[in-house]
Amino acid sequence: MTSVPAGEEPPAAALPAVAEGPYFDELRVGQVFDTAPGLTLTSGRAAAHQAIVGDRLRLPLDAALCAEVTGGRELAHPALVWDVAIGQSTLATHHVKANLFYRGLVFHRAPAIGDALRTSTEVVALRQNGSRPGRAPTGLVALRITTTDQWARPVLDFWRCAMLPLRDPERSTGHAADLAAVGRSPSDAALSGASAGWRLERFREAAGGPHFADLEEGMAWEVGGGDVVSSAPELARLTLNVAQVHHDARAAGGAGRLVYGGHTIGIALSQATRALPGLVTVAGWHGCDHTGPVREGDTLRSGLVVERLQPFARSGGLVHLRSRVRADGDRPVLNWRFVAVMA
Repeated sequence: MTSVPAGEEPPAAALPAVAEGPYFDELRVGQVFDTAPGLTLTSGRAAAHQAIVGDRLRLPLDAALCAEVTGGRELAHPALVWDVAIGQSTLATHHVKANLFYRGLVFHRAPAIGDALRTSTEVVALRQNGSRPGRAPTGLVALRITTTDQWARPVLDFWRCAMLPLRDPERSTGHAADLAAVGRSPSDAALSGASAGWRLERFREAAGGPHFADLEEGMAWEVGGGDVVSSAPELARLTLNVAQVHHDARAAGGAGRLVYGGHTIGIALSQATRALPGLVTVAGWHGCDHTGPVREGDTLRSGLVVERLQPFARSGGLVHLRSRVRADGDRPVLNWRFVAVMA
């Protein structure tokens, strides 16, 4: 082995490669990231997730009721499913500075404990941000995320927008896509698909209300009490999320690690079930905007509004809801419009 004289740098070929994801200026439209490990949904993983975000949906918690209503195996909590899908997509966003929005998320089926999730992430649009004095240059990448199960059956499909830095701060990429055109709200038919055939009347008999027939458009609740954000890096690890800002305070700018967006959304859903304990499951999202950063130790509080009611032909229906979440100091951090199934 050849030694390097004292005071001299080793040759470039001897320097280690950096294991990292792409920067904004290294992305291209059409690029696909599909090498994240598949992940099997287990009861242990579900319990750990429940301990962190406080899942309160009855069907994932009560296997007997779940079998009676769905006729199938114990369901995985929908927030665990989307958290894993988002986590698997972070191969493309290892250097993310912020997530701006999610759009058009829809469940094509409701996965059960024992199913395995596999995710493909495609770059669909790019826009370089204007330069600002004193700030490193960044760009926005819109991603389409599709998740299947072990039999390649569709589970989730949605869009996500992330902000990434450039490797070359002097580079002008010319990317200027209109991100307002990215994504679409799921159709009513798509939102109804995952719960088709469920015996919602059994749920209504077994669970306390209010139920679908008790609701009116415009009803609103302020959820009493807040929830502290804890175990943030643990949730990121649990869901295969490799974004540096959730693990490395230095990557987050030194002000403390940023909390994974799915963590905030999961707490918002847990708080929503306090207002609507008869909520059966989540069918999809119209959209979700992160309106401010959340960091470990923040306490989150939320309000909930019924925006629209869509009855099923036989029983129950879809409830279109808006959750607005605030952190300490009454800072807005989340504006989430989602669609729930109620009996």
